[in-house]
Amino acid sequence: MTSLICTLQDHRDDVNWCAFSGKLLATCSGDKTLRIYNTRDFSELPFSPLSGHGYSVHCCCFSPCGQFLLSCSTDATTLVWSMDTGEIEAVLEHPGRSPVRICALSPDSAHLVSGASDGTLALWDFPSRQLRRTGAVNDTTMVACSFSPCSRVFVTGSTYGDLRLWDLDMNQLHAEKNAHDLGVTCCTFAPSILSGGQVVQFRLASCGQDSHLKIWAVNKFSSGAYKMQLLHTLTGQSAPVLSCAFSSDGQLLVSGSVDRTVTVYDATSAVLLYTLNQHERYVTACAFSPTSPLIATGSMDKTVNIWRLEDGCSGCGGKSFPEKSALTSSDDRTSASRSKLLVSDWSEEDVSAWLVEEGLEGLVAKLAANNIDGTELLSLTKETLASELHIESVGLRSKLLRKVEELKSNAVCSDIPDEFLCPITRELMKEPVIAADGYSYEREAIESWINTKNRSSPMTNLPLLTTLLTPNHTLKMAIGRWKTSH
Repeated sequence: MTSLICTLQDHRDDVNWCAFSGKLLATCSGDKTLRIYNTRDFSELPFSPLSGHGYSVHCCCFSPCGQFLLSCSTDATTLVWSMDTGEIEAVLEHPGRSPVRICALSPDSAHLVSGASDGTLALWDFPSRQLRRTGAVNDTTMVACSFSPCSRVFVTGSTYGDLRLWDLDMNQLHAEKNAHDLGVTCCTFAPSILSGGQVVQFRLASCGQDSHLKIWAVNKFSSGAYKMQLLHTLTGQSAPVLSCAFSSDGQLLVSGSVDRTVTVYDATSAVLLYTLNQHERYVTACAFSPTSPLIATGSMDKTVNIWRLEDGCSGCGGKSFPEKSALTSSDDRTSASRSKLLVSDWSEEDVSAWLVEEGLEGLVAKLAANNIDGTELLSLTKETLASELHIESVGLRSKLLRKVEELKSNAVCSDIPDEFLCPITRELMKEPVIAADGYSYEREAIESWINTKNRSSPMTNLPLLTTLLTPNHTLKMAIGRWKTSH
C-alpha cells in the first residue's frame, strides 16, 4: 500500500527532476531554481532555493556521500553546489556551449558525464573538475544517462531512440538501435551487480515516447564484449513514459508518464504493484529514497508529491517515516484544495483560513463579520481597512495589504498561458519576436542565445537558417490584453 504524505508546491514552473541523498531531497524546475528539503520533515533548507542558472534546470543529482549536488541547464553549464553552504563550488561549461539536458555522477564519485542538445557528451574528472573526454552522436539530443554500479561504463539515451554503452575513454561498447520508438526519455541502472560463470550482468531500465518501460540485462563477457538483452516490456501506462528509477536494492521500479500516473513495479517479476493518480499534469520525474520507504514524483503541475510505501520496501533497513509527517493534517488538505481555486473564488471560510496561515489571526473575526470573501479581499485598500473595517493598527493594515499583493502576484504567475511565456526564460514576454524556426521568443533572450549557442534553434536544435527576428505584434497585443484583464 502507498499513501501520499505531503505535496511540495514551491516551484513556479514545471518540475523537471527529483533526487534523493541520504538526508536531503533536491528538485529542479523550469523556474531556473533548485529547492532542497530535509527528508526528516520536508522542511526547506535555509539556503534554498538555489539560484545560479540562467535558464531552465533539467536535471540534478547528489554525490554518493551527499556532500555535493550537481545540476545542468539550458544555459550550457553544469553547476556543482555545496550541500553544507548552498554555494556554487564549480561551473562546468559544456563544450560548444550547447544546452545541457542530462548529467550523471559515477557511484565512486570519480567521473561526471553531461549530455547536450547537440548530441555531444562531456566526461569530466570530478575531483579536479577538469574535462577529460568528449564524444558525440550526430543529429540527436542527449536526454538520458546513467553510470553502471561498477562506475566503469555508462549508458546514454537520445531522442533518436537508441541506447548506447560507453567506457571511460568514450569508446562505444554497444548500441541498441530503436530501443524506444520515437525516442528515449530516461534510463537508469539498478544498483546491484550479478555475476555467474563467464558473465557479469547489470540491470538497466529505460523508458520512452513509445509509452513503454523496459528492463534490460547488460551482459559483460570474459572477452570484454558487451551485449544487451531485453527482459521485460512493461505497458502499465497509456502515454509516453518520461522518467524511471530503481529502489536502492533494485527490487522496485517506479515510472512517471504523460498520462499523469505513477506506476510502481516489482522489478524482478515485472508485476505492476501500484498505480498512483494524484498529479494533475505530466509526471516528469521520480526517485526513491535510499534510506526510507519514500518516493518523490515531480510534475508539470509544478508540484512534488512524496509517497510512503506503507508496507516498506526491501533495502530500506526497516526504517519507518516519522508518524507526524506521514499524516496530512486537515489544515494541509484545506490549503491544498484552496490552492486550486482562483482567489476570487474563495469563500469567507477560505479567507479566514488564509489569514491564520499568514499569521493574521487577529483579523479573522473582523473580516468574517464584514463577509469578506476572495473577491472582496482582492479589492481591499488602505482606506477601506481604516474607515470601513476600522482596523486601527497601521502595521496590521500594511501587512495585510502586502499579503494581498503577494496573492495577486502569485495568481498572475500561475495562470499565465503557456504561449505567452518565452521558451528560453519561461517568463512572460515583453517584446516577442519570431525566429527562423517559427517559434516566438523574448527578443533579448533569443538574441543572447544566437550570440552564444552557434545559431541553433532552442526548440528543435536545428541550425537557424537566418538570424533575422520578426516582431510578433499579434502576440504582444494578446499579452497586453491578458495583462489588462488580470
